[in-house]
Amino acid sequence: MNRCGIEISYKNVPKLDPQFIPMEQFTRAYLKGAKQPLAIAVERESGYTSVYETFIHGTPEMREADFYYVERLVKFLLWARGGFKVTICGSREVYEYLKQAYSADGERAFDYKTMADVYEKPFEVLYLPYEQKPAEIESSKALGGHFEGCRIGFDAGGSDRKVSAVIDGEAVYSEEVVWHPKVNSDPDYHFNEIVTAFKTAASKMPRVDAIGISSAGIYVNNRTMLASLFIKVPKDLFDLKVKDIYERACREVGDVPFTVANDGDVTALAGAMELNDTGVLGIAMGTSEAAGYVDLKGNITGWLNELAFAPVDAHPGAMEDEWSGDIGCGVKYFSQDGIVKLAGNAGLTFSDGLTQAEKLKEVQKLAEKDDPVAIDIYDSLGCYLGHTLPYYARFYNYKHLLLLGRVTSGKGGEIMINRCKQVIAEEYPELNVNIVLPDEKSRRVGQSVAAAGLPALK
Repeated sequence: MNRCGIEISYKNVPKLDPQFIPMEQFTRAYLKGAKQPLAIAVERESGYTSVYETFIHGTPEMREADFYYVERLVKFLLWARGGFKVTICGSREVYEYLKQAYSADGERAFDYKTMADVYEKPFEVLYLPYEQKPAEIESSKALGGHFEGCRIGFDAGGSDRKVSAVIDGEAVYSEEVVWHPKVNSDPDYHFNEIVTAFKTAASKMPRVDAIGISSAGIYVNNRTMLASLFIKVPKDLFDLKVKDIYERACREVGDVPFTVANDGDVTALAGAMELNDTGVLGIAMGTSEAAGYVDLKGNITGWLNELAFAPVDAHPGAMEDEWSGDIGCGVKYFSQDGIVKLAGNAGLTFSDGLTQAEKLKEVQKLAEKDDPVAIDIYDSLGCYLGHTLPYYARFYNYKHLLLLGRVTSGKGGEIMINRCKQVIAEEYPELNVNIVLPDEKSRRVGQSVAAAGLPALK
């Protein structure tokens, strides 16, 4: 395969997506012969700054490859770390390209606007000589693990909402209820569903001492800044009723401590608790791809970890994400959208009117029957994952990978994991990662139980 004039070859090819070019394979091929140092600094709230060191070629014949390589790096860093200020250190030519790409009318206008909205500051791209690169300033903090008392744990997925009643660390009640948050434009729908879940869990306990919430999206100080769950809600109603939706819902139950965390971070926390270890990258494959990270100190980093928007496929014809307008990003690979895409590539047809979640269930039913098409779908998904984990390791120092979410359920999840391990063993033997697929119940409601432990009691 060829990308930006760089030849790329690898052995394990997804059967149902032979055009797939793993970002890790592109990166390895690109970096051969790249000797000009370059640093990318990304600043987020409170002056926290991530600095990523790399190299480019810096020659006229490699200009296109340089631009593409750095643009994909910036894209990944923005959604993994988060930030409103990007500083390119070491190449003014690359800086000029990135400044145009990440502008109000540039190719990455979505990212430009979204990061400005999330951090409520203008987005900017700056240049510095390599020798003047900013210092890295990172922070991590302990979160969760508080299980004393009577607690509600809520997990807001795109297809199901899960809630658990937890007393002194033991789940005394859990339920999953189908809901349709991504197609409803009235935030009162979301509010009423959340409150109903809270009150159901509350009815199973003598009292409520705290509420922990795991929710897809970006949350700052328990406020909703960006979330696909509310994608249809108009901006004026979003600002009025969604930014504080969880605080208002909690008040319907009582004046108790509450904490809202990204569902990916809760995935990682659940993994750290189960494994009794640190360095956990959690990935929840459901309506979208959610990720979270517990560092080697056992802490949460404050990074965005929104890997749904992070690139994994370097092929110029990769599938487009309809929200961001970008191509080759994780959401179309590690989610129910990825399953449905591969099913289409296999020629599998579905009844009219089925939702993505219902199509996923159809594929899972076929997998349980050892249907060869379903096996190929999950085998291809595992191939994607095997090639992507070493790329994630460029940005996350992790020892364990914990997989949760509806996509991982059943026999299909086992097929995916086995293929993933095979790809790593054959192509990335240096990657030493323990891949964990929890038991079926933990996969489905583990996040709501872990979420219950987020807030400390007053």
